[in-house]
Parts: sequence; C-alpha cells; structure tokens
Amino acid sequence: TELLWVKGVPLAAGDEEVDKPTVTIYPAPAETANGTSVVICPGGAYVHLAMDHEGRQVAEWLNSIGITAFVLKYRLGPRYHHPAPLMDARRAIRFVRANVRRWNLDAGKIRILGFSAGGHLASTAGTHCEGGDPNAADAIDRVGCRPDFMILVYPVISLSTAYGHSYSKLMLLGENPSPDLVELLS
Repeated sequence: TELLWVKGVPLAAGDEEVDKPTVTIYPAPAETANGTSVVICPGGAYVHLAMDHEGRQVAEWLNSIGITAFVLKYRLGPRYHHPAPLMDARRAIRFVRANVRRWNLDAGKIRILGFSAGGHLASTAGTHCEGGDPNAADAIDRVGCRPDFMILVYPVISLSTAYGHSYSKLMLLGENPSPDLVELLS
C-alpha cells in the first residue's frame, strides 16, 4: 500500500489515516502479466469503502487474467466532499501512469473500475480529466489523468434525478449543493 501524496494531501482536514488516500497494489503474476492496469474504486455511498468484495477480491480476479490492480482508498464524507474524492481518483491514475516502468505496464492501457458510488467516482474521473502539468514540481502531476477505459458496475450515475442515490449525493456534496454542481456531477 502506498500513499498517493507523500508531501501533503490537498484539502486535507487533518493528518489521520482517513486523511491519507492510498492505493494497494496487486501486481499481476510475471508469467501472465499483459501490461494492462486497473484502478479500482470500491463503493460505499461515499461514506465507507467495500474494500473486500469490491476491492481485494476484484483485484485478485484481475490478477488471474494478467492485469495489475490498484485498489483506491479515497477520502469520504461526511469529513470530505467534492472535489476531494475526484482528486484522489485522478491522482491514482496519474500515480499508475507515472510509474508504468516500475510495474512493467503499458501507459496506454490504464483503466478505472468502480462499483456503486465508486462507479460514480470512476465515471467522474473519466469525464472530468485533465492533462498533466509539464512544469509541476511533482513528477506525478506532470502526467495526465484520463483513463483509457472505464468499467462502471451498478454505478450511481445521476445525482439530479429521483432515482439517484440520495445518501451518496449527501455524502459527496453536503447538505445544500448548488444545482449547477449537482448537474455537473450527474
């Protein structure tokens, strides 16, 4: 497991474990590794993370088909709201892309997978991505965060409709989000 930021987490509300986004790395076996990687965003309504059945178990299955997996522990409500989880997902993609040589990965085969609220996070990371900043002091910030493919498993896909998951919306956006923000993240 590695910290996504070593020198200060942006928007950190403290210095506890819940304030430190991480990725847990599951390298594919060398004999079957195909260079593909997946950042996994477990679900949990933006208030907890289903790290076993939507994290570890999925990572182990991906390993069985030659894919290296990175299970993301992102910041959660009610302590954190948007944009903190999105920053963590973007950083995880950048972290993988900046370290492709370390794990013998293909920089053009970085996927993101998410379940439920993690599916919302994965879709948001895939649709609100940024290029890297070539002048950034941090080498990880120099690479882009656009995933090459998104896998969304029963995602929370809308926050603005009656069938959206209202608790995920509350944990991600707080009590009274602006209608424009709700629409932007739907």
